[in-house]
Amino acid sequence: MDYECVVIGGGPGGYVAAIRLGQLGKKVALIEKNRVGGECLNYGCIPTKTIINAVKLAEKVKSMAGRGVNAQLSLNLKELKQWKNQVVTQLVRGVENLLKSNKVELIYGEASFVDTNTIQVKLKDGSTREIKTQNSVIATGSVPIELPGFPIDHTNILSNWDMLELEDIPSRLLVIGGGVVGMEFAFAFSKLGSKVTVVELMDQLLPGQDKEVSALLYESAISHGMEIYLKSKALSWTKENGTLKVKVFTQEGEVEKECDKILLSVGRKPYTKGLGLENIGVKTDEKGFIIVDDCLKTNIENIYAIGDVVRGPMLAHKASRQGVVVAEVIAGLSSRFDNVVIPDATFTDPEIASVGHTVESATKAGYEVIVGKFPFVALGRAVSVAETKGFVKIIAEKSSGVILGAQIVGANASDLISELSLAIEMGATLEDLSSTIHPHPTFPEALMEAAEAAQGKAIHVVNRPWRK
Repeated sequence: MDYECVVIGGGPGGYVAAIRLGQLGKKVALIEKNRVGGECLNYGCIPTKTIINAVKLAEKVKSMAGRGVNAQLSLNLKELKQWKNQVVTQLVRGVENLLKSNKVELIYGEASFVDTNTIQVKLKDGSTREIKTQNSVIATGSVPIELPGFPIDHTNILSNWDMLELEDIPSRLLVIGGGVVGMEFAFAFSKLGSKVTVVELMDQLLPGQDKEVSALLYESAISHGMEIYLKSKALSWTKENGTLKVKVFTQEGEVEKECDKILLSVGRKPYTKGLGLENIGVKTDEKGFIIVDDCLKTNIENIYAIGDVVRGPMLAHKASRQGVVVAEVIAGLSSRFDNVVIPDATFTDPEIASVGHTVESATKAGYEVIVGKFPFVALGRAVSVAETKGFVKIIAEKSSGVILGAQIVGANASDLISELSLAIEMGATLEDLSSTIHPHPTFPEALMEAAEAAQGKAIHVVNRPWRK
């Protein structure tokens, strides 16, 4: 065998698995067809947040007019793109150096299975290389789902990749899909100056999210000048004299919306094309996800899979955790992917983060719940920095006080959610959280206050029984 393990895919799951295998003394190769870092680092999490942070900063400065900060600002998308590229390049080089430091051989090319121990790689120069390996980890990620009649052509109908390469701000942007990707771009380009229209099939933005959180996001989108169509469907499109015309079925009937660009963001699907899974008999489910156990092992003894190609939320941090677990399993350690919860964060305005149960899902699961809610408008830190939009909501089991879930909408939500994730993983109660001293004045105080509110002993809000 050439290697003890080959990892296919250099995203946040694959490169983490390869590095951890290297740390554990295994001879490992990582095969990546494009750039290490995968979707998240190159075209998703990092570049989008770089742009989002810039436009948010500009809006924040403008909002401080009359509060002692007066400035004239302008946003240059071309320069912003250059900065985004610098950030991505720096982090990609960092990952490449970490792989090298941990003695991981990085091979750029496209991999396919010949048999369970043999992988053929089509290299960048067109030649092929055959590799023998004891174990393999599939970490090839996911790709955008396309809608019938709306093929991504990278000119009129764009993917998230295309949005990051724009150098001119479209005057009118129509977003098909009001999920995480769609709404993050909707807010970013609205702040850059685009007139944004969002078409969402379901009855709320961010389908599956807590309805109260979604409602606040809807209000924010409207306040930013967006036009939102819920329970609506994009039917077809045409192009006339440079203008895109999209027919949309809405609750009030069919309407035609004009725009300059269309962003298609209706979800993603696992990517295993060209891997040759049929050559080795790896089982997938009806949606194309590779079936694995809690060791991330497939039905083939020496083949593993992690990240977006297996069931569960398509999140970089899930993939990274699975990367660590699969490496330790292959190295013979007693590791399992048995995390209780996986938090998520959405970088809209305001930010949204959640973990564990919502009220609806907890009730459906048979829990009798109590809920504590604390608004940022009552939080000293939030008031002092003019970030009062939002709240913290904590759901707990009524009889025991054990925390079951939480939703945060507002400033720094993506940072605050980790404390609640830890609380759930450790089986913490409302009393554990409320009796933990939080420094003042800070945003995490809202977590403590929400836990107090659930117990009917809030200090900075009036104690009232929570109602849906």
